[in-house]
Amino acid sequence: MAATTTHFPSQKAPCGRAAAGDHHIESDDDGLSFDDVRFSCGCRETRHTYHDGCIHVRTVRHDGKVLRDERSTEHEAFEV
Repeated sequence: MAATTTHFPSQKAPCGRAAAGDHHIESDDDGLSFDDVRFSCGCRETRHTYHDGCIHVRTVRHDGKVLRDERSTEHEAFEV
């Protein structure tokens, strides 16, 4: 599984603030991938794609409020 983490100096976080953070990506050759963004304010965005084609997208604000929590199956149309 290949993994990379990139730091970014400022990007709009889910709470609306401009915040620095880290973007972490992991993937394998069979379709599994994790795409996580963590902001310095505490907000987090994740997109996980599994081997069977299912996708889970979750956005959590720094105070813990879940702004988005969606799952799809390989048979559903899913836009992010």
